[in-house]
Amino acid sequence: MAVEKVSMPQLGESVTEGTISTWMVEPGDTVNKYDPIAEVMTDKVNAEVPSSFTGKITELVANEGDTIEVGGLICYIEVDGGDSEEESTEETPEKEKESPEETKTSKDQTMKKRYSPAVLTLAQEHDIDLNQVEGSGKGGRITRKDIEKVVSSGNIPTGGSKAQQEAPDSPAEGIAEETKQETPKQDKASATTASAQPGDVEIPVTGVRKAIAQNMVKSTTEIPHAWMAVEVDVTNLVNYRNQKKDQFKKDEGYSLTFFAFFVKAVAQALKEFPELNSTWAGDKIIQKKAINLSIAVASDNQLFVPVIKDADDKSIKGIAKEIVELAGKARNGKLTNDDMQGGTFTVNNTGSFGSVQSMGVINHPQAAILQVESIVKRPVYLDGMFAPRDMVNLCLSLDHRVLDGLVCGNFLQRVKEILEKISEDNTPIY
Repeated sequence: MAVEKVSMPQLGESVTEGTISTWMVEPGDTVNKYDPIAEVMTDKVNAEVPSSFTGKITELVANEGDTIEVGGLICYIEVDGGDSEEESTEETPEKEKESPEETKTSKDQTMKKRYSPAVLTLAQEHDIDLNQVEGSGKGGRITRKDIEKVVSSGNIPTGGSKAQQEAPDSPAEGIAEETKQETPKQDKASATTASAQPGDVEIPVTGVRKAIAQNMVKSTTEIPHAWMAVEVDVTNLVNYRNQKKDQFKKDEGYSLTFFAFFVKAVAQALKEFPELNSTWAGDKIIQKKAINLSIAVASDNQLFVPVIKDADDKSIKGIAKEIVELAGKARNGKLTNDDMQGGTFTVNNTGSFGSVQSMGVINHPQAAILQVESIVKRPVYLDGMFAPRDMVNLCLSLDHRVLDGLVCGNFLQRVKEILEKISEDNTPIY
C-alpha cells in the first residue's frame, strides 16, 4: 500500500488556481481512476477534478471554499501497489503514515481556528460559537460539513458570538487574526472601510464571482490599458440580416444573430493585422497563429468566456451555430476545459444589454478586447441630406505594452470597412 498525493490540476490556459466548491468524496471512500472527486471553480470554467489513482481517500486537505494554487495538495489517496513500504515511509510525512482511525482520534488542534470563508459565513448566519464546534479536518480544523452537521442536528452552540466580536481576547479575535493570514491585501483594506448597516444584505464573495474578481484585478494591475473607438454604419448589414433571418431559422433551427457577422468581420481583420492576435510574455511578444475568438457569455450571475476556435476558417453560419451551442452549454453548466482554452482575442457583445459605449477589461493574457455596442437608428448626414441610418460603436481596449495606436486604428478601420460593405453579393452566409 502507498499513500499518493492528489494536486490541483491545470484547468485552463493561464489558470493559476482553483476554488474547491464541493467535495464529492469523503475520507474512507473508494474511488476508481478518473472518477470525479471534487467540483472546482476558476475564473474560466467550472469543472470536475478526476482522481489520478484507484484507491481509498484517506484525507481531504483542502476544505470547500478554499482556493488552491495549481499543483497544490488537495487530498491523499491510499493505493494498492506502487512504491514499496520503505519508499513510502521515506517520502510520506508523519501525518500521512497515520491510519484514518488514528487521524480521527488525533488531538492535534493546531488548525482549530483556521476558518475558511464558507465556515465563517455559515457560522455567522446561524450564530454558532465556533469555539464549541469539534473540527474533523486536519489539525482539528472546522470544515463546512462540520457546520452543516451542527445546523442539521438542531443543537447549535451559541456562546453569544455577537458579544464576543466586541469583547477583547474573545474567540472572535482569533477568527480575525487567522483570517488575516488568508486574505489578500486588497480584501483586508476593503474589509476595514466597509461595514454593513441595518437593512443591508451581506453577500459572501465565493465561487465564480471570487474567481472573476481575482482575474480582473490581475488584468487591471498587470496590463496598461488604452482605449479607442470607431462609429460604423451597419444599415446594409441590418437589412441583409433581416432579409435572411426567418428562412435561416427555418432551415437551421437556430437564429442568425448580428453578433455572428461582427465575429466574422473581426476574424477577417485579425488575419490582416495579426499584431492584435498576440500576448505579452515578459521579454517577448507571442503572435498567435490560430485565430481563436473568446466570447463573453453570461449565465445568472456568472460570466464565462468560451472560445470559437479557428474563427477565420468558419462561415457566418458556422460561427452562429457555435455561439448558440456555447451559450447553451454555459446556461446548462456543460462547458468543458476545451471550450474555454486557447482564446487569442475577445469579442464582447455588450450591445445585447443596450450599451452604446464601454471600455472592456482585457481578458488576461490576451492583448485586446473589442466591445460591440448596441445598434441604434439615428439621423446621419449623407449625400447632402440627413437620413435614418443604423449605427454602432466598436470600442477597443488594448494592452499598450503590445500594441500602439497606429496598428489598432488601422485594425478598427478595417473592421469598419468590412461591416459597411456587407451585402448579399459579397457576404455569403454559408
